[in-house]
Amino acid sequence: MDLLTGFLKGGLLMWPILLCSIITIGIVIERYFVLRQASVNVPRFMIQIRELMKKGDIVEAINFCSEINSPIANIVRKGLSKYHFGMERIKESIESAGKQEIYKLEKGLSVLATISGVAPLLGFLGTVTGMISAFMRIESLGGNASPSDLAGGIWEALLTTAFGLSVGIIAYLFYNYFVTRINKLISEMEITSTDFIDVLYEKEHGRMK
Repeated sequence: MDLLTGFLKGGLLMWPILLCSIITIGIVIERYFVLRQASVNVPRFMIQIRELMKKGDIVEAINFCSEINSPIANIVRKGLSKYHFGMERIKESIESAGKQEIYKLEKGLSVLATISGVAPLLGFLGTVTGMISAFMRIESLGGNASPSDLAGGIWEALLTTAFGLSVGIIAYLFYNYFVTRINKLISEMEITSTDFIDVLYEKEHGRMK
């Protein structure tokens, strides 16, 4: 039996499971490229920022951050844009930018988490309704159904569980993978923000080397 035949024999609830799988694929592809682009070599990035700050070239530092499309660069750029308003304003800007970047990174993950739970439940529901139909058929035959009749109805009902579990497991695995990647990025964002504030304090007090 091929995949298409199995899908068609699974019943109506196979369609929402299919929709869940399509949404999962879309989110996984989109998040993969977003997180891949978000990665940056933090030590090299901070060395360049430190050199530009040592020269006092704020505009060039902002332009440098603008060339790097990553959450870390965006946070530092927002902080630099408020440089002439004082340290408190810079910290507020960094904190606000950090929240925005975290929101962007986590976009779609709640949907992925929901699918990881809903898809198996849809599969189980399809199995239950399929079993009900199978036993109703046995009853309509007056209890004279052959074992093949019973087995055929049961395995068709179990198809939805198999498909639902497959989609749910894949969604759950990618959800955990993305959460791990995002937590690492958030940690880098926090460390970089602290290092950036330290650089600004060093410059303000004339201690940059």
